[in-house]
Amino acid sequence: MRKPTPPRSPLLNDRSRLGPEQRRNALSRLESEVFDVVVIGGGATGAGAALDAATRGLNTALIEARDFAAGTSSRSSKLVHGGLRYLEQRDFGLVREALRERSLLLNVLAPHLVSPVPFMLPLTEHWQRFYIGAGLVLYDTLGGHQGLKRHRHLSKRGALRLAPALKKDSLVGAIQYYDGKVDDARHTMTTVRTAAALGAAIASNTRVIGFLREGERVTGVRVRDEADGREFEVRSRMVVNATGVWTDDVQHLVGERGKFQVRASKGIHLVVPKDRLQLDTGLILRTEKSVLFVIPWGRHWIIGTTDTDWELDKAHPAASSTDIDYVLDHINAVISQPLTREDVEGVYAGLRPLLTGESESTSQLSREHMVAVPVPGLVAVAGGKYTTYRVMGRDAIDAAARGLDRNVPPSATHITPLVGADGFRALWNRRERVAADSGVHVARVEHLLRRYGNLTEELLAMIREDPSLGEPLPGADDYLAVEARYAASHEGALHLDDVLTRRTRISIETWDRGLEAAEPAARLMAGPLGWDEETITREVELYRERVAAERRSQEQPDDGAADLARLSAPDVFSPAS
Repeated sequence: MRKPTPPRSPLLNDRSRLGPEQRRNALSRLESEVFDVVVIGGGATGAGAALDAATRGLNTALIEARDFAAGTSSRSSKLVHGGLRYLEQRDFGLVREALRERSLLLNVLAPHLVSPVPFMLPLTEHWQRFYIGAGLVLYDTLGGHQGLKRHRHLSKRGALRLAPALKKDSLVGAIQYYDGKVDDARHTMTTVRTAAALGAAIASNTRVIGFLREGERVTGVRVRDEADGREFEVRSRMVVNATGVWTDDVQHLVGERGKFQVRASKGIHLVVPKDRLQLDTGLILRTEKSVLFVIPWGRHWIIGTTDTDWELDKAHPAASSTDIDYVLDHINAVISQPLTREDVEGVYAGLRPLLTGESESTSQLSREHMVAVPVPGLVAVAGGKYTTYRVMGRDAIDAAARGLDRNVPPSATHITPLVGADGFRALWNRRERVAADSGVHVARVEHLLRRYGNLTEELLAMIREDPSLGEPLPGADDYLAVEARYAASHEGALHLDDVLTRRTRISIETWDRGLEAAEPAARLMAGPLGWDEETITREVELYRERVAAERRSQEQPDDGAADLARLSAPDVFSPAS
């Protein structure tokens, strides 16, 4: 006899599902309703703003031109942290705010998605122990003590026991401290699903192409459904521009200059197999411009990042051969067995939206965020860092609320767990029982719990109905077939690229960048999305061309050549003809 499914929180109902039917309903709502707030941009900040508005009882819509987290929010360092370098720059307010958010994410909002990660900071001079140690005392104090261990000092011998990959002459000792890590794209998508569960109308693949005006005031937006090319108007009392590095482009659609400008800084990361670096801890290394992280990531290490100005294509920032060499050179300076290009499984490049200042160096531009009202009816929010997405969303909706002719309740996002979070720790403690009841190996159950939380039961139910969904995806053994199906049926994935790049991380975690998994994943998506053979073939071919273009770009000597190589592949998000 099958055991009953445990009760679900009222928040975690079918309204959080982002499938094709939900998208059709959302598009219908966009055409017919007048919203209190329309948020433009489905990255972390836009998702946070939409959730914030929904928790206040506002009629909310979120419009994303591409896929959720398709830009910056899927290409970060995957860290939830205060930022040690900002502490050194004496930006205590930013660090305190970020550490408070880190604690919320680890303990309340997303314990299924955010987990502690240790970092070791090698010391190259003895005087650094007091200087950096004092900074970490402050870091721990500002961060509180919930969910993370305090920092500890290590002798040279102790450091080399934890990190035997390091050259013996590269350090005189070390300090280890803790921060948080997160799958950024999955967290952003989960934030969007939580907003949907609270009644927000959510539409990806829907591009804002203009603004509606009544005199001076913005009263909505004109959008194009990229799936069929249809254009229509969306009415709203307030509009929030949360488009990150595209902030200025969207502002130009208004026809008036904004109150601040955003500059893009490119950061690239390399992914290498776990066995290439003999480490039992993450690393943080100082560079001449910034810092370099070595981040534990399942069966891999993520190494990055760079910090350089970028003025080329914003949708597809490209990592050049020079960028890759920069990262390899800096990690190889401290490890005894150098990494080569042949050790690199994956490469990704992202753009940070920085508020422009007087400094010529992007690494010196502000990571503080700014909220402005450039014209009545329009709020713009930009800057910040991934960790503070919730604060940015809250501040944007605070500004939007002042433009509404009624009293609006305060933000509730600090006490609103994301879908999948409720009861996660109890479910994690029962993971062996869940595995025994479902017939799925406990290691697979742990993988699912860390990605879906209590929504794991939905995937296990799909496996019970079709046991073949419990098999690994070909060429991507860390992921089950059910995850590709669920991405299309519940998580808003509309293209193969969405699944291989953002719902999973197959595109950077496999040697072939996901080519072997492409067709099986497309066929799993076909049912929920109603794809025929022609569509399956087109999606697979588009993905293959994207991978080929990325590989070519990574062989180019500079940004200009890399950008041209990357843009040689057709864009899956090109408007319908």
